[in-house]
Amino acid sequence: MKRILFILTVVLLQSSTSYGQQPIDRVEPPNWWIGMQYNEVELMVYGQDIASYSVSLDTYEGVTLKQIKQVPNKNYLFLDLKIDGNARPGNLTLRFTKNEAESVIHSYPLLKRDPESKNVAGFNSSDAIYLITPDRFVNGDTGNDTVDGLKEKADRTFKGGRHGGDVQGIVNSLDYIKDLGFTAIWINPILENDMQTYSYHGYSTTDFYKVDPRYGSNESFKSLCKEARDKGMKVIMDMIANHCGLDHWWMQDLPSEDWINQWPEYTETNHKKTVILDPYASKIDYKQFFDGWFVPSMPDLNQRNESMAKYLIQNTLWWIEYSGISGIRMDTYPYPDMYFMSDWTKAVMDEYPNFNIVGEEWVTRPTIVSYWQKGKKNQNGYTSYLKSLMDFPLQNALVTSLNKEKTWASSWTDLYETLGQDYLYPDPNNLVVFPDNHDMGRIYTQLNEDFDKYKLALTYIATVRGIPQIYYGTEILMKNPGTDDHGIIRSDFPGGWKNDKVNAFTGKGLSAKEKEAQGFVKKLMNWRKNSTLVHSGKLMHFAPKNQDEIYVMFRYDDKEKIMIVLNKNTKDMELDLKPYKEILGDQLTGKDVLSGTEFTKAKKISVKAMGAMIIEVE
Repeated sequence: MKRILFILTVVLLQSSTSYGQQPIDRVEPPNWWIGMQYNEVELMVYGQDIASYSVSLDTYEGVTLKQIKQVPNKNYLFLDLKIDGNARPGNLTLRFTKNEAESVIHSYPLLKRDPESKNVAGFNSSDAIYLITPDRFVNGDTGNDTVDGLKEKADRTFKGGRHGGDVQGIVNSLDYIKDLGFTAIWINPILENDMQTYSYHGYSTTDFYKVDPRYGSNESFKSLCKEARDKGMKVIMDMIANHCGLDHWWMQDLPSEDWINQWPEYTETNHKKTVILDPYASKIDYKQFFDGWFVPSMPDLNQRNESMAKYLIQNTLWWIEYSGISGIRMDTYPYPDMYFMSDWTKAVMDEYPNFNIVGEEWVTRPTIVSYWQKGKKNQNGYTSYLKSLMDFPLQNALVTSLNKEKTWASSWTDLYETLGQDYLYPDPNNLVVFPDNHDMGRIYTQLNEDFDKYKLALTYIATVRGIPQIYYGTEILMKNPGTDDHGIIRSDFPGGWKNDKVNAFTGKGLSAKEKEAQGFVKKLMNWRKNSTLVHSGKLMHFAPKNQDEIYVMFRYDDKEKIMIVLNKNTKDMELDLKPYKEILGDQLTGKDVLSGTEFTKAKKISVKAMGAMIIEVE
C-alpha cells in the first residue's frame, strides 16, 4: 500500500500519459437542469493538458461562466456556471482555445426540468422496504453477465464473484415484491464497480455517473424507477460519499494531492465513533476516524476539498433528478467529514423537501445513532439535516432478547429497554427497523434456525414504530449456517436464474416451512400496508414480567387500538388482561390478524407457545 500512495504522489507532480488526441475526455456532471434551486454548478472537465486552454462561454441568456479554476494537475479544469431563473432549455457552447489557433467546442445540455420532480415523496413509515443485492437477485438479461472491457467476468461458482443479477431482473420481479406487500425497494449500489475481484457488492465505485453495464444502463435504471412508480412503489438508491474504488478513473491522475485523504503509509479508520463527542479524544484518533481508509481498495475521499464536496453534492442531485428515485440510503454516514455531510444532506432536502435519506450508523448505542438525526440538539452544536437512520440498536436488542434465556429478569428486557430510549431521537418514527441486512448474518441463522423466533422477530419489526426493511430471501428462510462470509449471506435468490432447481417465485422446490414463511411475510406485510394505525399511531408498551416471558405492546390513536402480544414461553399461556386496563379497559373484543381468532368481552386470552398475536381491538 505504501507503493500505491507513493505512485499517487508522483502522478500529481508529473504530466499524465496521453489519453488520446481529443482534449476533452469527460465533463461531469454531464448535464444540468433549469429551474433547480442548486443553480451554481461546477463542471469538472478532464482531458490531456486541458488547463493549457482558455475557456469561454458563448452568449446564452441567463447563464454566466463565473469562474475558471485550475488545480495542480493540468489535466483538469473546474468551471463554475451560474444558471439564472430566466434561462431556457438548450445547449451551452463552451469554447476551449489554445494559442488562438486550436479551438474545441463542447456542447453542454441544459434540460427542462419536470416541474413535479421537486415534490417527489420519499419513503416513510407507511412503507415497507425490500432490500436487494442486485447481482444476487434475478438474472433478467444474460447478455450482460460478462461485459468486454470490464475487469471481472461472471463466475457463479465463486461465492465472491459476479453472478449475473441485474436491473432487468428487478423489473421482472416487481409484481412479486408488490404481492408480498412491500412498497419500496432499496437496491445495493448499482454504479460501475470495475474492480479486479469482489466487484459485485458495488461499494467500490469507479464511475459516479454510470450504472455498471453488467447491471444495465442509466436508461434501464431510470426505466426501473418509472415502472416501480407506476406500480405504486418507491426506489431507494444506495450511495457512498466516504470512498470510491481504487480503480476509479481519477485514481491514476488525481486533480490534486488533497482529492483523497493520504497518509505517509496506509492507515485504516479506527472506527472509534465516540471521538465525535468525546471530551478526552486525541486529535490523531479524531483524524484517523474520519480520514482513515475503510480498506486498501477503497480510497478515502476528502470532502474538505471544495471541489470534491461540490462534486459529491451535484452527483447526488443529478441522480435524483435524472432517475426519479424516492430515497437514498447513505453508506457509512458518519465516516466522511461530518460538516460536509450536513451540507450534503441540507442541499438534497432543500431541493427535494419531501425526499428521505436514511444513514447507516452501525453502532448499537442509541446515544450515538441519535446524534445524526435532524432536530437533535448536540452538545457540540452540530446540526444535522438527516431525517432517518438505520436502527441498529433495536436490531441488536431484538436478536439478543430472542436468543437470551430468562434469568431473574425477563429475556425481553433488552428489547424493552432499548425501545424505551427513544427519547434520545427527535423522530423515532422515521427510523428504519430491520431483522437483518446485506452486511450481517441472515435473521434465520442469527436465531439458530428457530422458526417460531423468526416469526416473533418479523411480527415485531412489522408493528413497532418506524419503517420496516426486509432483506431479499428472508421471506423464504434464506440462511448462512456456519459462516459469516458475505458471499454466502448474499447468496443467489432461488429461481432468479434459468434452470434453478428451487424457484421461490413459483414455489417449486421450496420446503413446507419455506412456503409457510413466505405466506407469513405476505400476510404480515399486506396487513401492515393497509394499517394506518401502525404507520402513524402512538406506541405504548408494558414492562415484561419476569415470570411469564410475554411482551405486550399497543399501537393506538384516539379511535383505534392494536394489541401486539409476543410469547417466548415454550407452552401456551393464559394472559390476564388486567395489567393493560389503562389502555384496554376492562375487557377485550377484537380479532387476531394472524390466526383469525376472535375475542368477545374477554378478560383473559390464551396465547400459543412461542406465538405472536396482532389483535385489532374493537
